[in-house]
Amino acid sequence: MWRKCLVLAVLVAWGGGAAQAAEAARAPWRPAPAVTWDYRLIEPPQRVPAGVRVMIMDLFDTPAARVRQFKARGVRSICYLNAGAWEDWRPDAAAFPATVKGRRYEGWPGERWLDIRQIKILGPILQKRLDLCKAKGFDAVDPDNMDGWQNRTGFPLTRNQQLAFNRWLARQAHLRGLSVGLKNAPDLAPALVSAFDFTIVESCVAQKWCHLTKPFSDAGKAVLAVEYTDNGMTPEKVCPVAQRRSMTAIVKRRNLNAWRRGC
Repeated sequence: MWRKCLVLAVLVAWGGGAAQAAEAARAPWRPAPAVTWDYRLIEPPQRVPAGVRVMIMDLFDTPAARVRQFKARGVRSICYLNAGAWEDWRPDAAAFPATVKGRRYEGWPGERWLDIRQIKILGPILQKRLDLCKAKGFDAVDPDNMDGWQNRTGFPLTRNQQLAFNRWLARQAHLRGLSVGLKNAPDLAPALVSAFDFTIVESCVAQKWCHLTKPFSDAGKAVLAVEYTDNGMTPEKVCPVAQRRSMTAIVKRRNLNAWRRGC
């Protein structure tokens, strides 16, 4: 008992505050390994597909009323936010100074990689996003672009710097009572499986790296896998791999609209 009290005291002293410490004392919801789910970023969905119990939706575009509506029907919601790259259309885009913005994100107009080493600048911005995620009633976070160290970002990022940033983000989510998924970053999975509650992976079947999700499935944590039709993926190709790898897989169009095929 005294250890739990000590942990909470440290959280308060660290700056989380009493409210966040209370959140940290409660284990956040996290998706079960076999949960049915959908990924909808192109527009806020009006309804949940039949049988789906978890929705991943955009942090900014999804109204709080929609999250509450789904929760009343027993459907959990995960907020998508871009943690490792800047997007010029977001309402907080002007909060990012030029010093943290790097190379353009290839294939995605309006996006640029971020210098994740500059946590004193990025931290308050991302904390506000997590606060918004919590305030809207989301249960968990899907933070994108957690693997900048393996990309041409314009910054000399290292593996250790990426690990530090990812752990910081997971800790901030947990302080708010949110669970958090490791987005892609398969090479970091062994080091981060204890810090993250589940993982979301894109195109691991198409790119043949689904075996790297094993640390999460071995830990009894959900592996939410999405494959895309523009890679030639179909349920017939995806589902046998998902079953072997203990993944919950869906096939989507690249724009992540309402079209969905599950296993």
